[in-house]
Amino acid sequence: MLKVNGISVRYDIVPILEDVSFSVEEGQFVAIVGANSAGKTTILKTISGLVNPFEGSIEFLSQPIQTLPPYAIAAKGIAHVPEGRRIFDKLTVKENLLVGAHTRDDAEEVEETLQEMFSLFPMLKERENQKSETLSGGERQQLAIARGLMAKPRLLMLDEPSLGLSPVLSQKVIRTCEAIRNKGTTILMVEQKVTQVLKLVDQGYVLQRGQIIMEGKGEELLESDLIRKAYLGM
Repeated sequence: MLKVNGISVRYDIVPILEDVSFSVEEGQFVAIVGANSAGKTTILKTISGLVNPFEGSIEFLSQPIQTLPPYAIAAKGIAHVPEGRRIFDKLTVKENLLVGAHTRDDAEEVEETLQEMFSLFPMLKERENQKSETLSGGERQQLAIARGLMAKPRLLMLDEPSLGLSPVLSQKVIRTCEAIRNKGTTILMVEQKVTQVLKLVDQGYVLQRGQIIMEGKGEELLESDLIRKAYLGM
């Protein structure tokens, strides 16, 4: 579904990503893990068109997208849930969700998706008419994910969905992502919580200082000496 081929990214003259390549197959749950400032967020921004690579290419459904503007990439079926939620505080929960469906024209289908989100996230139904600024951190993250799903994306990209949440809420959010994948949406996630994520994903990539240094199935990566020493303190 997604092929990232040798992309390199700089901010001014500072190298952020160097010759990064990976792929995501349809129906997979894929994670890119690594420490803070490894370049994980930049990968998602580059895929969604917010940052342009100076080298390399990106293909989505066999079509090159690295030169397209963000709105065109979103219209092709990629939804990006950014780090920090970025929901609209002064809008209600329902209004935030409807913003996520702005690329869709069929009102009946949008309403069906809205009800699906209320089923997947019952808390959102309970608070649909509340201002989003009244939600807790975990509730705001659920809203951000649901808003991304309102676009009916082929690929959902999540940037640090557990950031700032308690361990219990982090686990709940990541488990919810697994349920979303099981319903047919392909997921690409970047995350610092290595253990929680690698236990669930089909494929994992380890990013260090802007380069992918290891890849494999999630459980296999958890058994590697590098992961155990660098991220698990073992």
